[in-house]
Amino acid sequence: MTADARPELLAALAGAGVRCAEAAPSPLAPAAVLEVAPEDWQRLARIAHEQGWRWAAGWGEDRGGELLVRACFARGGEYLVAGARLAPERAALPSQAPVYPGAERPERHTRDLLGIEFTEAPDTRRWTRHQAWGDADSPLRCDRPATGAPASATPADTGYPFVQAHGAGVYEIPVGPVHAGIIEPGHFRFQAVGETVLHLEERLGYVHKGIEKIAEGRAPEGLARLAGRVSGDTTVAHAWAACMAMERAAGVTVPARAAYLRALMAERERVANHLGDIGAMLNDIAFAFGFYQFSRLREQWQRTSGAVFGHRLMMDRVVPGGTAVDLDPAAAATLRADTARTRTALETLVPIILDSTSVEDRLIGTGVLAPAQAAALGCLGYVGRAAGVDLDVRRDAPYAPYDRLAVRVPTSRAGDVAARMQIRIEECRVALELLDVLLDGLPEGPVRARWLAPAPQAEGLGLVEGWRGEILTYVRFDDAGRIARFFPRDPSWSAWPALELLIDGNIVPDFPLCNKSVNASYSGHDL
Repeated sequence: MTADARPELLAALAGAGVRCAEAAPSPLAPAAVLEVAPEDWQRLARIAHEQGWRWAAGWGEDRGGELLVRACFARGGEYLVAGARLAPERAALPSQAPVYPGAERPERHTRDLLGIEFTEAPDTRRWTRHQAWGDADSPLRCDRPATGAPASATPADTGYPFVQAHGAGVYEIPVGPVHAGIIEPGHFRFQAVGETVLHLEERLGYVHKGIEKIAEGRAPEGLARLAGRVSGDTTVAHAWAACMAMERAAGVTVPARAAYLRALMAERERVANHLGDIGAMLNDIAFAFGFYQFSRLREQWQRTSGAVFGHRLMMDRVVPGGTAVDLDPAAAATLRADTARTRTALETLVPIILDSTSVEDRLIGTGVLAPAQAAALGCLGYVGRAAGVDLDVRRDAPYAPYDRLAVRVPTSRAGDVAARMQIRIEECRVALELLDVLLDGLPEGPVRARWLAPAPQAEGLGLVEGWRGEILTYVRFDDAGRIARFFPRDPSWSAWPALELLIDGNIVPDFPLCNKSVNASYSGHDL
């Protein structure tokens, strides 16, 4: 990443006649903040794309007399947040999705909840709202209550216009939204010929919880608890990103020991989920031995987390200003032993799995996501890294304590299920290495700083590498020091569209395997 990426972009915008103003100092440091005229919104995206910037997130908010739409762009370890202001009665912007395909669903989400139209959008169908609100309702507007005005019974979402396929031998397979298991609800509509998938279309939003709305008016501690429930399997990373955003807004410096404890929990969260998903992928190909063994490792790992941190998922352990828990020498020794035991088991099991011809036959060449597709969608984490996207916030935009550590980032360009499994295995190895380093370097001192009242309308941006990839969280306080706006972007926003692409040309029975290899979060997406 060159130091002149932002000036280079600003110069290109000025040369193209894009009217913009940069905020100095930035209210969202380390990201720069830029404001552009609404009519230049798509041109901004085109120039940013030409300059090699990634579209990272998009959101909007009602600021009383005006609406503010924002998009975050990233290049290497540098971030830029662009904004455009709109009058509520004329809320329209040119879509950035024709330039960045990954912007399509976030724009649909913003349109559904804030009533902002995106002209030239490639898809204008409802996304988040389903049938709970009418066409004129905008649930995230300031004058709308969190409870809304629900009817006695919400109509079924039966009229969604799925893409239709026609031709001899083409048939449809509807799956979900209720599944034969404990997974969350989501609908998948397949068009197939024989066993070959021609097209997959997803319909999500069934677990929309109104998180953005119910965050309004919360105290910092309450927001941290809510953030930890955006996606329960990522409770540490989401809470960390939310706390980071609030701490930056309030000027709170987290003690060094607390930063190390947060990283210990985040790396344990990473290992737990990868172990579980590796086992689940093996289960989907009927490799029962691998499923049992990795499920056993995950269970033992989470039991240790529960014993040491007081909760199997380490929920509510990351709090504003630091952590709610500390480690004594005995607990640290327990974590060391758990890391050593898991590393030994992993190195014993991996050759057994990867040397199996039956496993190779099902994984290699299945569910291929091409590097160009991953880059176009802005894929993150193991989904992106398995398809050549070399991105990790811990290394590229390091935050404490990773700014003191060397983080190895495994990548591949194969893009198939085998690559996604191999990346997960390597990420477990990296996390186990980091856990030892973190325990060795754990500093003495307090685990929580005193909270400082933020300035009126203070805002902050949190950027954390969760186990699925980069988590971006935006927070703005009101004049009383409570939450006015909370937006958490889970990596699943880019992973779900990737699943639609990588399943094409595969057989229908391989969908569970492909789906688990991606394992995007329903809850983290639906908000």
